Order: sequence, then C-alpha cells, then structure tokens
Amino acid sequence: MTSENPAKPGTFKLLAAAFTHRKTGVMLVLGMAAGLPNVLLLGSLYAWLGEAGVNLETMGVFSLIGLAYAFKFLWSPVVDRVRLPGLWRLGRRRSWLVPIQALVGIVLIVLSRLDPQAALGWFSLLAGMAAFAAATQDIAIDAWRVEVADEVATLDVLSAIYQLGFRLATLMGGALALVLAARIGWPAVYLAMGCFMLVAMLASWLAPDTPFEERTDHEAALAGLPPRVRAIALGLVGALWGWALFSVISFMVRSLGAEPALRPSSTDFIKVQGPLIVIATVILPAIIAAVIGHWQRSGRWAAEGQPVAARPNPLDHAYRALIEPLGELVGRLRWAAILVFGIILTYRLTDSVWGPFALPFYLQELNYSNDEVAFASKFFGVGMTMAGIALGAVAFAVIGRMATLFFAAFISAVSNLLYADLAQGGFWLDKFGHSSGVYWLFSNFGTDDRLSRLLLAITGENLAGGFAGAAFTAYLSSITSKSHAAVQFSLLASLTFLVGSLGRAAIGARIDTYGYAPVFYLTAALGMVAVVLCALEWLRTARAARLNPEAAG
Repeated sequence: MTSENPAKPGTFKLLAAAFTHRKTGVMLVLGMAAGLPNVLLLGSLYAWLGEAGVNLETMGVFSLIGLAYAFKFLWSPVVDRVRLPGLWRLGRRRSWLVPIQALVGIVLIVLSRLDPQAALGWFSLLAGMAAFAAATQDIAIDAWRVEVADEVATLDVLSAIYQLGFRLATLMGGALALVLAARIGWPAVYLAMGCFMLVAMLASWLAPDTPFEERTDHEAALAGLPPRVRAIALGLVGALWGWALFSVISFMVRSLGAEPALRPSSTDFIKVQGPLIVIATVILPAIIAAVIGHWQRSGRWAAEGQPVAARPNPLDHAYRALIEPLGELVGRLRWAAILVFGIILTYRLTDSVWGPFALPFYLQELNYSNDEVAFASKFFGVGMTMAGIALGAVAFAVIGRMATLFFAAFISAVSNLLYADLAQGGFWLDKFGHSSGVYWLFSNFGTDDRLSRLLLAITGENLAGGFAGAAFTAYLSSITSKSHAAVQFSLLASLTFLVGSLGRAAIGARIDTYGYAPVFYLTAALGMVAVVLCALEWLRTARAARLNPEAAG
C-alpha cells in the first residue's frame, strides 16, 4: 500500500538535484557573464591602460563608467516592460540577454583591436557603452533568477550558484587575465574574453524563460484610481528620476570632456549628490507609491467612479512600470520596509566600505610583494570566496534562509577582527595558525609564517564574504516580487552599492588619521548593526510564518 503523500526528498538529495538541474547550469553561465565585464571594465582595464602609458588622472576619469552599475535602476523599468522588436518572442528575459551579451562580446573584441593611447576617445566611448550594456544585462539576469526559481532549483540555490559563477568570472578576468597578459598581451586577452561572452549568449538561447505577462489584473490594479492622480504621481516620480539621471549623465560628460584641472571632483559628487539621488530615486517615489496605494485600498476615490479602460493606455503602462513596483514592495512589507531597508543599507558595509583600500593595505602598509598579493588575494582568496558561496548554498538547505542570513552577517563582521590583528602584527593569527597546524599545512606549499599569516586572514575574511554574498543575494531575491523583479531588485541592489561608495571617503580619512587597525575595529562594530537587524527580521518572518503558514510556504 502506497502512501497518499510521498515523502519529501532529503535535504542533500534535493541539493544534489538542484546542482544537476538545467536552470542551475544556465545560472552558472549567466553568473559568469555578469562577472566578466564587471572585472574587465572596472578592474583589469586599468592594468592595460597603465601598461599603455595612460596617466592616473585619466584612469580616474575612466572609473566613472562604473556609475552605470550604481544607477542601473533608473532604466530597469524599460528592461522589465519593453518588448524589443523582432526579439520579444525569445522570451521575457532572453529577448534582452541575447542581444546585450552579443553587444558586450563585440565591444570587447573591438577594444582588443584598439590602441588605448592612440585612440583614447573611442576607447572610452566603447568602454562606457560596454559598462551600460553589462549593467542592463545584470537587470535581466536578476529578474530571470527570481522568475524561474522552483521547488528544485530554489531561489536560494540559484542565488548561490550565481555568486559562484560571478566569482569564477572574477578569477578568470582578474588573476588569469593578468597572467595571460604578461605572455600574450592585453589585446589577445580581451579578444578571448569577448569570445567567451558570445558563448554565454548561446547559453542564453537555451535558458528556460517566462512569457510576457498579459496584465489581466489591469482593471483591478487601477480601479478607483483617477487618471489625474496617476498623472500627478507619474509627473512627480518622473521628475525625480529625470533629475537623478540628468545629474549622473551631466557629471560624466563634464568629467570626460574637461581638462584635468577643470574636472569636477567625483568624491564631492558622491558625497553631496549621492544621498540626494538616493532620496530622489528611491525614498520619495516609494513614499508617493505607498501613500497612493493606501488611499486606493481605503476607497478614497470610490465616489468619483472613474472608469478604467479595457486595455491599458500609455499612461497606464507608465504607471505600472514606475509607480506600481515601488507601491507593491512597500505595500507588501508595510512598516517592515523600514527594517528591510535598514538591512540592505548595512549588510555589506563591513567589506564594501574598505574594499578599495585592500591593496594599499597589503602592499604599502604590510609590505608584501606584488607576487605575494597576487597569489594570496587573487588566486587563493577567490578560491576561499567560492568555498564560502558553496557553504552558503548548503546552509540554505540545512538551516534555512534567515538563519543563514543572520549567521553570515555575524561572521562577516567578526572577520574584520582578523585584519585588525594582521595590522597589529598578527599575534592571535600566529597563535591559532601554529596551534591548529594551519601554518604547517601552508608551509608545505613553500610559505613562511609571514605569508601564512596573510593567507589565514584572507581565508577567514573571504570565506565569510562569499557566505554573506550568497545569503544577501538570496535575501534580496526573496523579498522581490516576481511580477516586478527587474525594477525592485535593481533598486535594492543599487542601494547597497551607493552606501558603500558614500562611506569610502570617510574611511580613507580615518585610515590616514588613526591607521588601519582602529578602522577594522570600527567596521566590525558597524557590522553588528546588521546582525541586530537580521535578528529582528528573523523574528518578524518567523512570526509571519506562524500566523500565515500557507503564505510563508
């Protein structure tokens, strides 16, 4: 006699099935496709420019192309709703991924044929175009991950595999690119990386996808919402987003087109305009959307009896693309939105805020050689990050998403204490390394105590960073609605990026004044803010699951 309800597969059987699933294989390739242009355009490119004799001032201006990643949410509604002519039949996300990946691959190949010194203008234009395209690709990939998750290829597993692919691409476009460039030159490296992006485009053709939504809920969503109210809301949000986009574009144009002495300060722009842009593009539109949603649910305009068109008009389409995603997020989370935004603002602060100072810390402060840092940070460190991501995937299946999020926040904060000890001579690192046998293990590969100390610190920090990265990506994906995945995820992820950028000037000043060790103690303490917020969120979600088990499931 068979049971009416078959037993649920065990945790590790489910995890093994997920890693052999078609969607997870595509997710790995898409993660690499997202990570490769990121590291090539925002990292390795500057090694090529330096080798070509481009000065540091010009390289600093080049870094402005990274703003495409910070403000990608400004055009995320286009990716979410617009059907590309002739391509939309490929699927809702494939129709964007295929041409975007082709464009990135072709631009990288064209860059490989240019001399950065002799054709600097074309070089910067193409690099900026590739960064914009790569940021757009990220919007589509983030939305695809949320939409195709199922009970086997779960959202947590897909998020972990995305991080794994991203880190593999970081290793390929960073450490491997440096090694190959010394032997075959940068043009050949960028030619090979461009060809890889074309291969990733072919993988996107095979990706399962979701069809474009026919908005059958159109009338219900807009019922009781007069056209004049929609027009006012759109006007306000459009003006706020338009101002933010104009500010970013005009700053980039003034910086790239001006003489070095007349260029505006990027630090001042991020410090002054950054918070205003966050307020204009996220906070104020979210408040507007939440207030209108509340009035709509309360029947404020019911007496006006405004009819809703059977088919959405351009005003309705614009409202659904710009206002509704924000309103849905805040309306669903309600007051918990404050807690959620608090987690987003603080979760990755411990590592993102001091990341740019890592190489000066290793090279100038601790006097490690370039080869030692390349081995420890690029090869060994990336391996430890990928191991942390894999542990995160296992933790999702064993202890659950919120427990993983909480634990990852804690170890991410504590790992900064390893660097504080490293900055002060490594007394506790040496004590643990000798007593545990870790230094003996490292010595079998030709390292001394000094290099082993660096490897041990990087082991702890990168394991924690990979673990936290997988946990955070899964958490962001979990609070994103499938119907508004592109806009909501881009908004939330951009908040994290912007806050890290805003804090770096202050961190740099503190390092100059107090040294590295006190700053690492400070970042560890800041990380505990995220730990407390994650604990509160864990309690909130657990309570919500008890009150509504069906919705939680």
